[in-house]
Amino acid sequence: MKTTCEIMVQKVLPAIRAELSRAMIFEHRYTQQEVADILELSRAAVSQYVSEKRGAEVNFSEETQKEIRKFALVLLNGDLSSQEKTKGMCSICSFVQKSGWLYRNVPEAKVCSICEDMDSK
Repeated sequence: MKTTCEIMVQKVLPAIRAELSRAMIFEHRYTQQEVADILELSRAAVSQYVSEKRGAEVNFSEETQKEIRKFALVLLNGDLSSQEKTKGMCSICSFVQKSGWLYRNVPEAKVCSICEDMDSK
């Protein structure tokens, strides 16, 4: 059995990065290199997210997509530290868990104790 964190890292985080990359490139006309710099990824990784070679396994609800697009705007409008970017990704990850996606797709998964601890702070 995989832990909740393994599931989130292997499936959900790549899908969040893919949605962020597509939003920044297609909606806000940023280049792959600019997106790579913002997300602190390689340009090749961004290319794979945009072309759906990575992160294409998860279909988010419209509500989750809206949250990801809001975070994309935050990333584009602010000069955030790596720690602030990480906190934003954790927030989206928690949103996905609370939305029920994880439990609908992986019924045996439990609530992530790390995310619970972050939510209580």
